[in-house]
Formats: sequence, structure tokens, C-alpha cells
Amino acid sequence: MIRIKAGVPRSRRPRTTSRPRRRALALGLPTVWGAVAVGYKFGCPLAEQHGLGARIVTSAVFFAVGTGLIVHVRRALLRELRQARMVAGAAQSVLLRPLPPRLAGLNVAAAQLSADRGASIGGDLYEAVATEHGVRVVMGDVRGHGLSAIGTVAAVLGSFREAAHDEPELGRVLGRLDRALARHLRERAKAEHPASGQDPDSPVAEEFVTLLLLEIAADGGVRAINCGHPWPYVLSGTRVAPLSTADPLPPLGPFPLPTDLTATDCGQLLDGESLVLFTDGAEDARDARGHFFSLPEALGRAVRDHPVSPQAILRAVFTALLHHTNGRPTDDIALLVLRNERQHQRPLLGARGDDISGSAARARPATTHPQPTNHL
Repeated sequence: MIRIKAGVPRSRRPRTTSRPRRRALALGLPTVWGAVAVGYKFGCPLAEQHGLGARIVTSAVFFAVGTGLIVHVRRALLRELRQARMVAGAAQSVLLRPLPPRLAGLNVAAAQLSADRGASIGGDLYEAVATEHGVRVVMGDVRGHGLSAIGTVAAVLGSFREAAHDEPELGRVLGRLDRALARHLRERAKAEHPASGQDPDSPVAEEFVTLLLLEIAADGGVRAINCGHPWPYVLSGTRVAPLSTADPLPPLGPFPLPTDLTATDCGQLLDGESLVLFTDGAEDARDARGHFFSLPEALGRAVRDHPVSPQAILRAVFTALLHHTNGRPTDDIALLVLRNERQHQRPLLGARGDDISGSAARARPATTHPQPTNHL
């Protein structure tokens, strides 16, 4: 029994009868339609006649009953679809949280395109946080796409959001992610094969994640650890070049990490330059003739005339991708753009006029107008 305390406004009282009423309507309407059809068939003298007029009336009655049932089922399915989309949106906000438009002097924008029609989340993951060690970014791609990859995305992102602040070295952050992934796969294997443990033929045994960890220091220095992921592109004026050409480590999952996890020094991200991180779905996208999508060319066209914002770069690239694939990509695609605008950032002044921009950069800033994660 639900008790409502006295004095609670009527508008705030829980609507305890709405759900039972909906259930009663869901069961009652088909029953009424069926009763109408049965009553007409056995209770109406016209239904017993075999003339043309009687047959027309009988057909009209059963047609009306069938149409009513179809409309009722359609409305119920649409209601369930709306609820499923609401749940998917809530899951999206938890897994891939909207990134702030500015992060410690970096202009940030991110977007994802899911290969599953109607899905709002897939197998791609990304996050960017400002820590006392610098701005740390992760971009990853879980094997497969769609709903089956959500658990792995949640495990990796949850570990990164903690380790990015706790660990002083990128190698130790990667170690935390690797242990979190292994623990998640063991638990998933036990759930799928409770009697015999992990089955070698199980998809869990073949699960892996390509991953890129980046750290951008206050002076623009970039360090990275790459585990089987495509290297980002650097946009400097109208020039498009890969951040590094070093051989990446194997993806997380199937192979143990090496003992030496020293991050690669990738130079500096100068003022006005941008980093474009992406998943391999962008460069693996094909058109109807089987030609691969050229991401460097699309980026070059986006910045050909003048420097543009990260948001404009995302719009240009996704527009070109959808045109190239005729609106039907076969893999999840995620892009994240960071533009260095620290020289144009005004210092934050405290109550006494002190410059507190340094301390503000050590925590992920809150914003009342976050840049949403777009799902095209």
C-alpha cells in the first residue's frame, strides 16, 4: 500500500492508477473487439444469412474489428518504441557523457555515428578530462558494434574516468584499463558459461579493444600510448598529417601488455592547431564501388579556406561520410576534435583578482551549456 503524507500538494502526488489503467486498457480493448466479433457472429440473425448483402455486412464488421486490433497493436508498439528510445538516451548520457565545449584552454567537439539503424550507442568510446597531469583523452573501438558492445564500453570508460585522475603516468592508466577489461570479460564469460567457465569458441574469448591514450600538457606537449588504434591527424593551417608513425602496441584483450609502457613523445600541439581522433570505421567506410573513404582529404577540404572550429570540422566530415556511404555506414564511427586555443583564453580571476586559471585547469570544468554528443 502506498501512503501519501498529509499536506503534499495534489500535483506532486504519485499517479498510482495510471499504470494499472493503461494495463486494463491494453487488455480490455482487444477483449471488447473480440466480443463484438463473437457477438455479431452468434447473436445477430444477419450473420446467419447467406445472401450477398449479409455477406457484405459480415465482412465489413470483421474488417472493422481487424482494423481496430491492428491500430491498437500499432499504438502499443509505438509506445514501447518511445520508451526504449528514452532508455537508450539515458544510457547514452551515462556512457558517453557530453563533453564540455572548452577544456583547460582546448576547444572540444565529439560526435558518433552508429551503424545500427535507430541505435544511439555503439562500440566506440571516447572521453576527455582535465587533470593535474594535463588533459587526458581516450578513444577506443570495441570489437563489433551495437548493443553487444555496451558492457565493454562501460567497463573501459568507467576505469578511465577514475585512473586518469589517480595515475601520474599514462602507462599506469593503461594498466588499469587492461585489468578492468579482463575482469569484465571474466565476469561475462562466467555469466554466459556458468558450468565450464570461459569457452574458447565464445565471442568473449575473442573480444578486444583498440585504444588510444593521449595526454596534452599545459605547454602543448603531447604524449600517447597506442594499442592497435589509428593515429590521430594534426591540422596545422591547411596541412593534414598523422600525429605519429610509430608502430602501435597490440589491442587490449587477446595479448598481455608489455612490461615497458612508456608513452610516445609526439611533439607539441601549437596554438591554433587541432587534433582529430577517430575510430577505424571512418577510414574503412566504402562507397557502392568499394572505394574507401579518404579522411585526410575530407579534413583538408574542411580547413582549405580558413581555420574552422571543431564543430564545423565534425559537420564537414560526417556530411562527407554519409554522402560517401549513401547514408548506410557498415561500422560505428566516432570523431573527437581538440583545438588549442590557450593563448586566446582569458585568465579566471578570483575574488581578490588573483589568476586562478592554473587551478581551474586541474579539474574538469562544469558548464551550463555543454557541447552535446551528436548521434547522426
